[in-house]
Amino acid sequence: MRRFWRAAAAAMGAAAISATAAAEEIVLIHAGALLAEPGRPAASEQSIVVRNGVISSVQAGYLDAASVAAETDDKVTVHDLREHFVLPGLIDSHVHITSENNPKGRLQRVEMSDPDRAMLGAGFARTTLMAGFTTVRDVGASGGDAVFALRDAIARGDVDGPRLFASGSTISVTGGHGDGTQGYRDDVARLMHSTGVCDGVGDCRQAVREQVRRGADHIKLTATAGVLSNTAAGLEQQFFEDELKAIMETAHAMGRKVTAHAHGVQGINAALRAGVNSIEHGTFLDNESIRLFKRNDAYLVPTVLAGVTVGAWAEDPDSFLLPPQRAKALTVGPRMIDAVRRAHDGGVKIAFGTDSGVSRHGDNAREFALLVEAGMTPTEAIRSATVVAAEHLGEYEKFGSIAPGKYADIIAVDGDPTTDVTELEDVDFVMKEGVAYKTP
Repeated sequence: MRRFWRAAAAAMGAAAISATAAAEEIVLIHAGALLAEPGRPAASEQSIVVRNGVISSVQAGYLDAASVAAETDDKVTVHDLREHFVLPGLIDSHVHITSENNPKGRLQRVEMSDPDRAMLGAGFARTTLMAGFTTVRDVGASGGDAVFALRDAIARGDVDGPRLFASGSTISVTGGHGDGTQGYRDDVARLMHSTGVCDGVGDCRQAVREQVRRGADHIKLTATAGVLSNTAAGLEQQFFEDELKAIMETAHAMGRKVTAHAHGVQGINAALRAGVNSIEHGTFLDNESIRLFKRNDAYLVPTVLAGVTVGAWAEDPDSFLLPPQRAKALTVGPRMIDAVRRAHDGGVKIAFGTDSGVSRHGDNAREFALLVEAGMTPTEAIRSATVVAAEHLGEYEKFGSIAPGKYADIIAVDGDPTTDVTELEDVDFVMKEGVAYKTP
């Protein structure tokens, strides 16, 4: 009898799977203009066929939905974007998805629980997706395991948001940028202690392994001091060379790439010499930095929007910045566009990133105009947030362009962003893995 019921259950399960397969939708997109791979010319009057969330084909002309349906017997959903400019979903390589700076931020760090952070992050994730960003890389999250829970919930489809790559806790020295306990009472600071804080080679190896154990997709370290840490510690190197080397060796041995927050040139160059895969910010990079970037095939993630944001706060006498933060913001903010200009002129690979969480989530696309102001063409700026960012993540075979076999991560805007990149600040259509979250 048990065998009968097991066989019956298996048969019903197989029937359910078959029924689901039979009901699968095919999505047909008619694109007035299609920038399938930024860096190459856009094509007019194109059709994109999507099946099971993956691009099946890209063809010239507007395919007839009935003929596509006749080939498969499946339902076909058509998105008419013949009046729109269509391009791949955007990628932000530097966000903090479970937080957003505000006047109550320091109090929220001790008031909010992990579940609070996860719920907050879910709202920011949806806002980011609606802005056209279908993939983001979180590089240091408040709230323990909240970012991992959010990442996994998005992957399951429980929460609407961009595909999320997470680092967990930032690897930082005691009292350094990324520690985050400066200015709190000692007993409170002990409760806030991060699993990423480490001192000395052995301690740093353990901190990296702990993030991998927790589920980190990559490792983030703070090679230098930072703007928003509440300490007058300048902006230069904080890890010693042996510690940096230990972090790189441990992460790479465990199959994880490493990115380094770095403003000061000594810290930038030390991290690059140690073998870091990318630098976040890079404010005071020099010619030696450019040589090391190119030698190591490393990427710069500039986050100019963060510099503009903190610079504006610093100039506002009523802003919530503390005195050490204000002084550093006035130093860093005006320098970041020049850093991008120097890196771009020097041939450094630039991956798009905003530091959203410093700036507001959903405003990510403001970075494009700042990259253009720094000397990149609109097409280069778009490429930094698609092709280059996907390569930076090591995932270009899955997303970053619109091509057969890749995820159907697709957005559309009214005008041509290769002539006016600010068009990307108002996205009309958002699709991630074949699901349309926003339509005109």
